[in-house]
Amino acid sequence: MDKIRERVKIRNIWTKNRIAVPPMVCFHWSDDNGYVTDKNLQHYRDIAAGGAGLIIGEATAVSKRGRLHETQLGLWEDKQTEGWKRLADAVHRYDVPFLVQLLHAGVSGIEKEADCPSDYILRDSNGELRARGCGMSLSRVHEVIDDFVQAARRAQLAGLDGIELHGCHSYLICQFFNRNINRRDDIYGQCREKFALDILEGIRESCGDDFVAGIRLGAFEPALEDGIQNALTLNGKADFLDISYGFAGESFSYSPEGYPFSDAIYGAQEIKKWMPDMPVFGVDGITDGEMAENVLLHAGIDMVDVGRGFLVNPAFGNDILEGKDCGKCLHCRPACRWSPFLNDGTVNCPGRNLFLRNQK
Repeated sequence: MDKIRERVKIRNIWTKNRIAVPPMVCFHWSDDNGYVTDKNLQHYRDIAAGGAGLIIGEATAVSKRGRLHETQLGLWEDKQTEGWKRLADAVHRYDVPFLVQLLHAGVSGIEKEADCPSDYILRDSNGELRARGCGMSLSRVHEVIDDFVQAARRAQLAGLDGIELHGCHSYLICQFFNRNINRRDDIYGQCREKFALDILEGIRESCGDDFVAGIRLGAFEPALEDGIQNALTLNGKADFLDISYGFAGESFSYSPEGYPFSDAIYGAQEIKKWMPDMPVFGVDGITDGEMAENVLLHAGIDMVDVGRGFLVNPAFGNDILEGKDCGKCLHCRPACRWSPFLNDGTVNCPGRNLFLRNQK
């Protein structure tokens, strides 16, 4: 486990090791106000104590209109900052860098008439209308850019080390990147990466040079060649790239036959080849320490995202580094939706139950 123990420098911060806890929304813990709760505090405290090298707080809405769920945390108003200060203080107590992921869901959110780069109809798996995306006016684009910048400013005031823009998984920044959805004829369609670049530029101007600003990016948006090109346009603008999947149904992921890891990790591997000096993260299906080490060695990336492993065992990182049984997510169906258990009996996690039995 030599590789996983190494630290990584991201702008002005150092990670404790190469294990990052990616954003996982804790549904139903907050309410329509989007305030941090005591459950959120205990959750982040546990995983900070559990050996994470870096924690990226859950997808957090930059506006009420941009939410993906009615109970999502927010940073759209100043009153929400105090809760995030509590989280930052708790995580920093364990010397773990703490970022927050900023999100506007666009057509993939809760609004039925939603912000979108161009008019777009989003349907569910049964073909039923889920939401109607309404092409944003230029003034509306600028308003949303400012929403991201102001949310980042609040995160900085709360004492966080930086932010990650949510630029994948079908949400608004992802929609701007994807040519199948962004069919604008203005500058934000001619240069589809401009929306993300303008947000990053605004954050740098507002928050200064010491504040980390990275982005979670779809490797396939819609194809790998597009993902690589998007990544290259962000070089020198973003402080890190956290690589995952693009817009569901409008992107095409793949990996070579026999590739030992996920398509997303393959995408991260290929992007890293083009950007050797950029910190690049990989994700999807990393279930134990041996696999995490092998991903780092094989794919050549800088950080591995492990989410559900920390839900099965909040001490996942420590146990890996100490050579102990760290537990394993069993990939249950239907999925747990990343709702942590916190030992309060509210979620029956088979992987957690198995881990606890093995400890006995």
